[in-house]
Amino acid sequence: MREIETLATTDDWAEACASRLASDLSTAIAANGRALFAGPGGSTPAPIYARLAQARLEWSSVAVTLIDERYVPEASPDSNARLIRDVLLTGPAAAARFVPLYSPAVTVDRAAAVAAAALRAEGGRFDTVLLGMGEDGHICSMFPDSPTLKTLLTPTLAPTVLGVPPGRDGAAPTIERLSVNLAYLAQAGRVILALKGTAKRTVYEREALGDAKVQPIAALIAAGVPLEVLWTEGS
Repeated sequence: MREIETLATTDDWAEACASRLASDLSTAIAANGRALFAGPGGSTPAPIYARLAQARLEWSSVAVTLIDERYVPEASPDSNARLIRDVLLTGPAAAARFVPLYSPAVTVDRAAAVAAAALRAEGGRFDTVLLGMGEDGHICSMFPDSPTLKTLLTPTLAPTVLGVPPGRDGAAPTIERLSVNLAYLAQAGRVILALKGTAKRTVYEREALGDAKVQPIAALIAAGVPLEVLWTEGS
């Protein structure tokens, strides 16, 4: 199990996450002239994004994408891209380029192929990643019992984006999604897993000791992902 770094307050937690992400992006720009960041949607990362958006970076050299997305247009309230545009791509960070996972393709699998090609064009490697985790232990769109889970967690595959079908018999996810695979996370410069609340810590500690073939947190650790776990008790 990777050590859990505890932050006293939600503000400290958000600032610590944003500071590390900004440092990684700055280092990548200095080394390569560009940087690629991937992060989640949902409400948890909003305070992190708000701080990261104000970082003094050459944002015009940064590409921003998602670790996963619902297969819906950006105008939908279910779109993860909306959070990125509304919270992260503001202020100085408005100069960054957004690389969406969703596209109005014929099928979710075709949209995944389009997204994979777009990420390869941006260098094909994440310089830094922000992850969240659901209370069922899922990260990205790697849901328990999903028919695509084992493929997403196969560490020997090339980095890519895959379509994720709805869960069976009412299981998550409720609609089609797109998700990066484990290989993308394994090749990243740094992956920050940002957790809030006692329940999430308990889930992480349980999942970290699980089966790497079917439990994403265990798979991250087994694959040697450069993972840092930052936790605060605040809700």
